[in-house]
Amino acid sequence: MRYAYYPGCSLNSSGLEYNMSAQAIAPLLGIDLFELPEWNCCGASSAHLQDHTLALALPARNLAIGEDLGLSLAIPCAACLSRCKATEHAVRSSEETHTLIESLIDRPYTAAYPVKSLLEVFIESSMDLLQDKITKPLTGLKAAAYYGCLQARPTDYMDMDDPEYPQTIDIIIEAVGAEPVDWAHKTECCGNGHPTAYPKIGSRLVNRILKQAEISGAECIVCACPMCFFNLDMRQKALGQKRGRPFNLPVYYYTQLMGIAMGLPPQKLGIDKHSVNALDLLSQKRYIPTAGSAAEGGPA
Repeated sequence: MRYAYYPGCSLNSSGLEYNMSAQAIAPLLGIDLFELPEWNCCGASSAHLQDHTLALALPARNLAIGEDLGLSLAIPCAACLSRCKATEHAVRSSEETHTLIESLIDRPYTAAYPVKSLLEVFIESSMDLLQDKITKPLTGLKAAAYYGCLQARPTDYMDMDDPEYPQTIDIIIEAVGAEPVDWAHKTECCGNGHPTAYPKIGSRLVNRILKQAEISGAECIVCACPMCFFNLDMRQKALGQKRGRPFNLPVYYYTQLMGIAMGLPPQKLGIDKHSVNALDLLSQKRYIPTAGSAAEGGPA
């Protein structure tokens, strides 16, 4: 199954681990992620806050390129997905908007090929094959599926299974042999850029999510958004110091856990690049070799 892969700006920078792991597992699951040629920034929050028409036109150009190729866009980043879905919805809902957007991007765009989240692509295309590829089931791992707020809302154009209590990441957690914990904060906002721009507000949001994940009994958090990953992973040290007791919740992309379950080395999936040590938990659970056994050629 071939898709026009739209990495967006973050997948080669703050979301590098997501890109690495997605690219590593996709071929094993029969998915061809063909990077969209000459793609541009979708505008994310910046364009959306400045000019509504610009916020529609920037994603429309990328969508039109995919349409020319006869391919749906597969989008990893929740913010990019949201902006592309908004444009798709606007073009389908208003002929006036459709005409305006085509004039601005100077090429036809009819929204003929539905935009898909990369999460949706893996769920739709590869779950049966995944079961055949698993060599290291993650038995005994308790994981909190974290969706954030953009993956499932707004409901008029985002098509997650349930906007308040989604199950898509939970399904993948179960598929790789782990246990998804039941918790109430899976769609709570992490603050996006607020922990940087407004630390008092943003840090409080991140802290609340981490505390609830701890209370739920989770040993790690699993997410599908580069910004959510960045906030939950990078800010644990400072928040732990502030409360006088460290957080120690490794954060993984669902693609990384899929890769580990299929026996891929953690370095190929970018797991060695996390702010919170994400290797120790995997070695303690014997999903990957410890440093000593790897050096001696011993079993995982």
